[in-house]
Amino acid sequence: MQNISIFCDYLSHQKRYSKHTITAYKKDLEQFQLFLDKEYEITQAKQVTSLIIRSWIVHLIEGGINTRSINRKLSTLKSFFKYLLKNELVKNNPLLKVTAPKTSKRLPVFVGENEMNNLFENISFNNDFEGLRDQLILELFYSSGIRLSELIELQLNSSDKHNNTIRVIGKRNKERIIPLAKNVNSIFTQYLLIRKEVNPSNNYIFLTKKGEKIYPKLVYRIVNHYLSMVTTTSKKSPHVLRHTFATHMLNNGADLNSIKELLGHANLSATQVYTHNTIEKLKNIHKQAHPKA
Repeated sequence: MQNISIFCDYLSHQKRYSKHTITAYKKDLEQFQLFLDKEYEITQAKQVTSLIIRSWIVHLIEGGINTRSINRKLSTLKSFFKYLLKNELVKNNPLLKVTAPKTSKRLPVFVGENEMNNLFENISFNNDFEGLRDQLILELFYSSGIRLSELIELQLNSSDKHNNTIRVIGKRNKERIIPLAKNVNSIFTQYLLIRKEVNPSNNYIFLTKKGEKIYPKLVYRIVNHYLSMVTTTSKKSPHVLRHTFATHMLNNGADLNSIKELLGHANLSATQVYTHNTIEKLKNIHKQAHPKA
């Protein structure tokens, strides 16, 4: 299809979407284009019909793609055709007659409180640059709930040691201030001192041992390495620590709106998913404690 690159430029410059999101959108659209080329020999968006999109859904299901991923791809198509309609590049939106497959609710994966306490109290971190960096990364994820992309983009002026806060630039360039625990601020101070010896001219907080800006795969490896020491949770990623932060905050009495602001969610519905984990916890407590459970 034409206009995919123009649409991605629009997402970047007008909508201010993250690089990760734009890459996902582009990949979905290119996959749809490959399907059109192979099955229908179609090159223009105006030739796409609802029947073609339905056949693509069947093709994805037969290929073993789960419904959640299929719905994400359909969401990409909806955004694309909405853009084309707005700019009068097509006359009709074929998605209007397409029903998305139903998905089962999936609870966010998180690490238990005892396991997180074990990580920070019983697992030893080296007292060198990499050890302090890794510890600070884990502490920040768990104590602030920030996203992977937000952590990577943190710069030296993002930290306010006097007020124990950190300034985060989230999705669509929205800024939020997150308070940090005193112990996290202490590790921050130690890390910044030793970091000067690695590369004092680089403004990004988290660096590789070569003094370059840290990258996603390295952060994934760090998180997976340490979480593997304390938990058997199926997933061990930075986003799991974000889920863990929100779930533990809610379990310990934090207000849902406050968690929403700390996470940088645009609306409350995105945050409400964590209440399901809390309900599950209450059910388990009730089952264990009540004589008639």
